[in-house]
Amino acid sequence: MAKKTPKRSFNDVLAQLGNQRFDVAPAGEGASRRPGAMRVSKYGVAAEIADGQSGPVMLLQKPGWLLNGEISRILDRGYQKFLKTSKLEIPATADHLRAIHEFSQELDLATGETVLYNEALGTTSDLYQYDRVLGRPDTGRH
Repeated sequence: MAKKTPKRSFNDVLAQLGNQRFDVAPAGEGASRRPGAMRVSKYGVAAEIADGQSGPVMLLQKPGWLLNGEISRILDRGYQKFLKTSKLEIPATADHLRAIHEFSQELDLATGETVLYNEALGTTSDLYQYDRVLGRPDTGRH
């Protein structure tokens, strides 16, 4: 018979993240604009979370490398991945991607999220923009 895990509150999750050496602070005036939103960070990577309706935690902004205080998104251009913010875009290194992947796994375990197979294999991109098809008109083949 399967054991049921006890329900954890948002404050319990925040305490557990603090115990696992995550930096936990109120989210700024940035993207989330949700009361009670918290920014958690570790390894130079951050995400924004809030108290969830269906579970203890709602992910407001996916984990990304911090660039000038802003959480970046991973942009895949086919030949290379980039870290992109509203003002900056830099090539992603293996160390960046490794840190984002490790942070994501630790955050999922601490919050009790389901670990998906494709995400467990490595870092997934937020955006895909291949130069071979960028701006190419539809060929209209049937």
